[in-house]
Amino acid sequence: MTLQPPTYTPEARAQAEAELFELLQIPSVSADPAHQADMERAAEFLRAKLASLGFDARVDATAGHPLVYAEHLEAPGQPTVLIYGHYDVQPEAPLEKWQTPPFEPTVRDGRVYARGATDDKGQVYAHIRGVELLLSQGRLPLNVKFLLEGEEEVGSVNLEGYIRQHQDELKADAIIISDGSRFAQGVPTVTYGLRGISYVEVQVMGANRDLHSGSYGGAAPNPVGALATIIARLKDDQGRVTIPGFYDGVQEPTEHERGMWAELPHDDAAFAASIGATALPGEAGYSTLERLWARPTLDVNGIWGGYQGEGSKTVIASVAGAKISMRLVPGQDPERITRLITEYLPTLAPAGAQVEVRPLHGGQPVLIDLDNPYVQAAGRALEHVHGVSPKFTRGGGSIPIVAAFRELLHAPVVLLDFGLNEDAPHSPNESFALADYHNGVLTSATLLRDIALTAFAQAPGSGT
Repeated sequence: MTLQPPTYTPEARAQAEAELFELLQIPSVSADPAHQADMERAAEFLRAKLASLGFDARVDATAGHPLVYAEHLEAPGQPTVLIYGHYDVQPEAPLEKWQTPPFEPTVRDGRVYARGATDDKGQVYAHIRGVELLLSQGRLPLNVKFLLEGEEEVGSVNLEGYIRQHQDELKADAIIISDGSRFAQGVPTVTYGLRGISYVEVQVMGANRDLHSGSYGGAAPNPVGALATIIARLKDDQGRVTIPGFYDGVQEPTEHERGMWAELPHDDAAFAASIGATALPGEAGYSTLERLWARPTLDVNGIWGGYQGEGSKTVIASVAGAKISMRLVPGQDPERITRLITEYLPTLAPAGAQVEVRPLHGGQPVLIDLDNPYVQAAGRALEHVHGVSPKFTRGGGSIPIVAAFRELLHAPVVLLDFGLNEDAPHSPNESFALADYHNGVLTSATLLRDIALTAFAQAPGSGT
């Protein structure tokens, strides 16, 4: 079977950019209640677009933000593919570090800069335009469903319940997700593993009010200092997490995986330079890629307490807090890890400090079978679009709903990433290379056609 990417005209490329920019202008920040109307506007934008392509599309309410479901089922006997993504974005803060406004898409040096450009609006819209590209050249050769949620950046808290309620409607032969980063520029990548996550918030309390540091300093508990002590005690001098039982059951990567990773074009010095770092601290005894993909981590994602305004205010704060995330690997369960840290944090507190831990969200780690035919089809699509063989890698991030998809829909998941880490997802000046966006459109269209052709070639009586 000969497979070539569909014809993608300059006019179609220009229209694909214009529509993406329109979506990027909508500040669909799921964590901020002030953006509820914007969440609804983004969902309606996507519903209307899919409806214009002939999909039966709707916006469904949840207990939180709405999600979009659409289906195009006009290829009897052909496979059905479910494409998942999310239209919600991270908060834009710190706003002062953006070179241009986060919700005014700006093109510089071939990149569009905007919040959500790569995570995940650009990658989702590449699939929508990929479907449109196929439709522009005839009928869809297979059945396609879209499930686009608005709560991925806040833990997908309502999505699993929705999937359970709509299991029959969501049935598919494969699930395609593009919500991450490929290995490097010029290296088309299929991701076959994701770390899970346990995310908690800790509050440390001392006195019943802020205290004058002269009148009470040296005698009163200091929550900011206590929190610093607690955080410092969470890792030892070898970079290992000190939570008892944290590493129990952790699965090591196989020798085959280590061999694949050793062939990747990775250089520690270049990696450090790419993020402006002078060192790459982490767990001793493991390579950088192993620490990124196959080892669990603990990181402080935010910390607060005390006076932070201009000038001085000599107070001992009554409360301090932090948000802590732990990325998990196969063999670790997020509920268990959350329980372990909840029990452990109070034992680290100095005298006089009271500790409260609040779980925020969690997700299971995932490993995908590399021999799955849909994964192999993704590799072929990438090779046809990019002209080079793809690499198969794990990812360090988390997509909590992937495990639920596999458990509830019993379908293989394909993680096909179009972005790059240097796109700065979750950071100021997030961007997406327009070349990567358009290659995503082509890859999506090529993959869908490949799946249909492969299924036809294998069908009884197909003559092959």
